[in-house]
Amino acid sequence: MHDFIMAADSELWDVICDGPYVPPKVLEELPFSMPKTRKYTDADRKVVEKNFRAKKILVCGIGPDEYNIISACETAKEIWKALQTAHEGTTQVKQSKIDMLTTEYELYRMKDDKSIQYMHTRFTSS
Repeated sequence: MHDFIMAADSELWDVICDGPYVPPKVLEELPFSMPKTRKYTDADRKVVEKNFRAKKILVCGIGPDEYNIISACETAKEIWKALQTAHEGTTQVKQSKIDMLTTEYELYRMKDDKSIQYMHTRFTSS
């Protein structure tokens, strides 16, 4: 899916990875800014629309089961993180899978009654 998004617009991938741009409203009475609320300039609107386009691409590429996972997400970044967790698992789950596969690989032995071809097929198809 990453390649499809990159083909659509490289800035969309930035929105998915970094989160949406929220145009700031500079407060003259205080030395800081806060997010604007829908009173966007044309330039702000174009940048804000990137999140909507990225969300649309992600949502159009999933099925009904996955939609239930991401239906509460508000940004493309949240959708992407939810899909990553659903398909790849958390960091802890990924590490457990790596540890299990490493142990399985280390215990992989050829039995006396098996041929090298059998072992090669077993190794490459597992």
